[in-house]
Amino acid sequence: MWLNLILKSVEQGLVFAIMALGVYITLKILNFADLTVDGSFPLGAAVAASLIVSGHSPFMATAVAVLAGALAGLITGALNTGAKISELLSGILTMTSLYSINLRIMGRPNIPLLNEPTIFTGLEEFIKGRFPGFPVDYIYLITFLLLTGAVELMLVLFLKTQLGLSLRATGDNPQMIRSQGVNTNLTKIIGLCISNALISLSGAVVAQYQGFSDVGMGVGTIIAGIASVIIGDALFGERSVLTSTLGVILGSILYRFAISLVLSFRLAQASDLKLFTAIVVVIALTVPRFKNLMRGAIIPSERG
Repeated sequence: MWLNLILKSVEQGLVFAIMALGVYITLKILNFADLTVDGSFPLGAAVAASLIVSGHSPFMATAVAVLAGALAGLITGALNTGAKISELLSGILTMTSLYSINLRIMGRPNIPLLNEPTIFTGLEEFIKGRFPGFPVDYIYLITFLLLTGAVELMLVLFLKTQLGLSLRATGDNPQMIRSQGVNTNLTKIIGLCISNALISLSGAVVAQYQGFSDVGMGVGTIIAGIASVIIGDALFGERSVLTSTLGVILGSILYRFAISLVLSFRLAQASDLKLFTAIVVVIALTVPRFKNLMRGAIIPSERG
């Protein structure tokens, strides 16, 4: 039981970690409150599922889903930088619009993928052909390890490039970086495109993993992403980009493990998951403050 629980938590934590890394870009790098997440996550699922049932390759469908997510980020960025709409409202407008767009793309509220080819069936056939004795039961875990590891590595390398440094500076000190001749509007749009592309990638893979795409599967995604980022920040801090991104991945795994633990012991019903997520985020946000208050109360007493 425990082994299965841990394996499932790691699987889900890794695939949702890609979404959490997208949230990390806007939340920590850009310092941008982007609510597009709840729309771009099901957008990736809707695009991938619609193309797969239409007979297209699941790998091509996943790639198109990534482009669709980048387009959603572009719209949010254009609303904020071009139309001068606030960050929060820009994300809300795009997220709200995407609900109708996702319904249009799918043509119905949900699309089952149980009998359709996915990236996992393709990889399973490849492994069976090349490595006959390989345990295919771990195909999901291996795929998510490779995919999440590749995304994390590319993100770390990108954030160390000239453009990546400009992106980080845009979030840290936009006035300073503008004085250096950098177009902060452009870097903000690029960051939003990358962020929502990763979120849509996660949505596309999750849809193929769970066997369906649903128009409502993005509700509360932003909270889960924030929870993963905050847990990772509490564990690793902000020492470097590498440690921060690894912390996000571990935070996502721990968050999914906590949910699995709560459900396995029947401490909460499935319908209570959004409430549980909100509670986890509140605790993660308030614990550091209580620690600082306690430290401030203890140190003066020690000096006295």
